[in-house]
Amino acid sequence: MEILLYIAALIAAVAFAVLVIYLSKVLKATQRTMSNVANTLEGLEKQMEGITIETTALLNKTNKLAEDINEKSLKMNTLFDGIKGIGQTVQEFNESLKTLSSSVSNTAEKNKNATAQAMKWGTVALDLWNKRKKKETGGIDHE
Repeated sequence: MEILLYIAALIAAVAFAVLVIYLSKVLKATQRTMSNVANTLEGLEKQMEGITIETTALLNKTNKLAEDINEKSLKMNTLFDGIKGIGQTVQEFNESLKTLSSSVSNTAEKNKNATAQAMKWGTVALDLWNKRKKKETGGIDHE
């Protein structure tokens, strides 16, 4: 029976040795994996630093661009206000012209007989002047 006890102890020792060898391999593989993860994280950290610098520069440029757009927008607002004023002035001028045209038309309508008479007198005066001019130049027509 003692032999069985030795055999059991030998089996237990062999099993323990196999277990230790297996755990040793697993721990070495785990160590390599952890080393690779550490290297990957270092590389990632360096890349993140570069990305952070580029992102900061991009953010600064974006802020400057936004400020520039705001300044130009304010200038454009001033320009549009000026154009609006010109438009209002033109509209007022058009209204004044309409009023003046209406007034002239109404006056002409009221005084059309007097206007026609003035035209006739003007024509007669022009004819008389032309006849007198002919007489002075000896009957030669300059027209």
